[in-house]
Amino acid sequence: MRRKLKYHVACTVDGFIAHVDHTVEGFVAEGEHVTDYLASLKSDYDIVVMGRRTYEFGFQFGVTNPYPWLKQYVFSRTMKASPDPQVTLVAENIVDFVHALKNETGKDIYLCGGAALAATLFAENLIDEIILKLNPVLFGSGLPLFSQVVKQTALELLSSKIYGNGVVLLQYRVKQ
Repeated sequence: MRRKLKYHVACTVDGFIAHVDHTVEGFVAEGEHVTDYLASLKSDYDIVVMGRRTYEFGFQFGVTNPYPWLKQYVFSRTMKASPDPQVTLVAENIVDFVHALKNETGKDIYLCGGAALAATLFAENLIDEIILKLNPVLFGSGLPLFSQVVKQTALELLSSKIYGNGVVLLQYRVKQ
């Protein structure tokens, strides 16, 4: 069975995944949605892919191995070496690399971010699902879900859950 690539990301009601300076103050950091998110990371995925900026976000907290139970790939043309032996850097042929991962046997692939990587993979029809942790906040500006304009695409709602703290989890299948 072919793996699915799932863009599983927190965003604001106005569609931003971070502030312009890449900070995320304003997202709801505690609650049942966090417990569900962490459980899904352990049950649904065995690989995580992310862009360099998303990976480097953890550096401010001393984190170089953010998902030790998953195979971790960071896409970067500028990082010369991985700061952690558990994290593999991929510099070229990102699209081909993700195609190959999707054709392997295993659980689904967690696309952690960021917006540029998501836009690239979406343009190549590689994203199968978009899972939004919609936070009850407006940023007004910031980093959008996708760093560039994406083609109009229909989505099929697979599930939704409303949490008591106002976070809404929306899971969509991308109609190709």
